Amino acid sequence: MDPIQDIFTVASHKQFEKIALKVFRFQYENNMVYREFCDLLKVDKGSVKSLKQIPFLPIQFFKSHKVLSTTHPVQETFTSSGTTGLLTSRHLVTDVSIYEESYRKAFASFYGNIEDYAVLALLPSYLEREGSSLLYMVDDLMELSNNPHSGFYLNNYQELINKLIELDNSGQNILLIGVTYALLDLIEMQQFQLKNTIIMETGGMKGRRKEIVREELHQLLCNGFGVSSIHSEYGMTELLSQAYSLGEGVFECPNWMAVLIRDTEDALTYVDEGKTGGINVIDLANINSCSFIATQDLGKKYQDNSFEVLGRFDNSDIRGCNLMVL
Repeated sequence: MDPIQDIFTVASHKQFEKIALKVFRFQYENNMVYREFCDLLKVDKGSVKSLKQIPFLPIQFFKSHKVLSTTHPVQETFTSSGTTGLLTSRHLVTDVSIYEESYRKAFASFYGNIEDYAVLALLPSYLEREGSSLLYMVDDLMELSNNPHSGFYLNNYQELINKLIELDNSGQNILLIGVTYALLDLIEMQQFQLKNTIIMETGGMKGRRKEIVREELHQLLCNGFGVSSIHSEYGMTELLSQAYSLGEGVFECPNWMAVLIRDTEDALTYVDEGKTGGINVIDLANINSCSFIATQDLGKKYQDNSFEVLGRFDNSDIRGCNLMVL
């Protein structure tokens, strides 16, 4: 059984659910870590008939276990950034072409043809380490953009300032993707009035600045870059798909990805639309790993399936994850 060929053809909720249940059965059979987790919860594979009955693996398992649904050799190992001494997540990817298809198709569905953009990246904390799935994606998008101006910037802020102003004034569409603290550093050096540039923040102060609420952050960035909205990307080391926000911090998923909001007190139940809870992600592209992940993010979901990310659990808030003793 090969559910892979169906993943990127999903066109309706009904079809998504059908493929997700097929993927669940496949991963229960082939992923030892996920199967043991399901068995601990006393979940019988045959009794799972809907998305909300599928068990979601706590994301911390990627720090302590090899989460694989295949015996194929590993092509890429993506790792999360972590504070020195702390365990980091490891996502073992056996077929990197699935990741490439996922982010290329998702980007095109939200932004159109990548060749219409010069892709500039201000991702210092990612460039300073190895194994970043975000860098892998951005590097590939730069190549696909076929634009001689696309490129990475580390600490050469003045060069980036000059390039941004020059390209924007020339009418070139630009995607500037940056880690949050570095974008703030940039607008402290230079105030812009950009007309042809999308600013996309990838979240996180990485310990370099005090965390601030999204509304305040986006207002600062809008004012600093002279744009009307700030775009965001929601992805993580343990996933092979990203959700995007075109402004206001409201994210939408590509068709092969979905978000459910679990109760913070009881990880096996769900809260109503508009209520805050823990974010569970279904990522069908994660077919060779685990497609059903309980993240440490807090959020809320709306009727049209869009969602917001409101922050993170601190460890004392995580309930229902006492199965970590596997």
